[in-house]
Amino acid sequence: MALLCLVVMVNAQGTHPDTVKTGIYVTSIHDIDFKQNEYTVEFWLWLKYKNKDFDFVHNLEIPQAKSVEKSFSTVDSSGGRIYLLMKIQCVMQDSWKINNFPFDRQQLRLSIENSQYDRRYLVFAPDTLGKHYDPRFTLKGWNIDSFLISSNIKQYETGFGDESLATPHTEYSAFRIRIGVKRDANDLFWKMFLGMYVSFLIAYICFYIHADNIDSRFALSVGALFAAIGNKYIIDASLPESISFTMVDLLHILTMFFIFLVITFSTYSLRLVKQNKNKQAMRFDMVAAQTLLIIYILVNIYCISIAKAA
Repeated sequence: MALLCLVVMVNAQGTHPDTVKTGIYVTSIHDIDFKQNEYTVEFWLWLKYKNKDFDFVHNLEIPQAKSVEKSFSTVDSSGGRIYLLMKIQCVMQDSWKINNFPFDRQQLRLSIENSQYDRRYLVFAPDTLGKHYDPRFTLKGWNIDSFLISSNIKQYETGFGDESLATPHTEYSAFRIRIGVKRDANDLFWKMFLGMYVSFLIAYICFYIHADNIDSRFALSVGALFAAIGNKYIIDASLPESISFTMVDLLHILTMFFIFLVITFSTYSLRLVKQNKNKQAMRFDMVAAQTLLIIYILVNIYCISIAKAA
């Protein structure tokens, strides 16, 4: 945003802002990368306006875009109005909400501004006719449940070096797109968490080993605990860092806690055996096994249901 452009705008004060009718048609969204906080979107963009000074070919700005590639553009200036059509591919930077991963719902955001003219001279108006994405377009692993377009005002707490402004504050009109996507996660859930559940079942089997086989019971339980921890690190490696407590954390901590209970109950059962209370130890193992299994399953179902409903 060059100072020269701002000077031109200041000289033109007193004019009413021109309206830029703007529409979009998304043809593809792909390469969603959770670790890098990015995704790639391809779309057709058209703008209709009267002011020939609005050079959108060179002054189109897409905030939060890591890269922008314009593969095609055409301009029709007949009838006293400019009609600009462009094909654009962007790699967008975004932040993901992973609290309910893998049953998460994400908002893909995209906005368009003109880097030369602020809201005093240019405002966007959405072109709402027709659909805004190809119905045949499918986003692998996701379902598109909303597609909203709107215009808004983006505020910058700076004058970009323009000393004529009373306060360092500038406002630009923005054309915004918000795409709501919901992950189709049933298969992904089992793929990522199957190792964790197998770890719990390995520890659970200890209840069916006689309590005097202390080495076998503790070896299985401790091995299952480390397997659960390893599974958590594998899943965390594919997700962005988060300071919040996610469902991935909750399910793994829950599993590790129940494995710890298995070790604790095994210790108590061993104590009964040492006191020659074999029948009491076997009865305790059976009651503890069924109680832990039922509670573990119910708590998992509850946590997963809450995540799906969010």
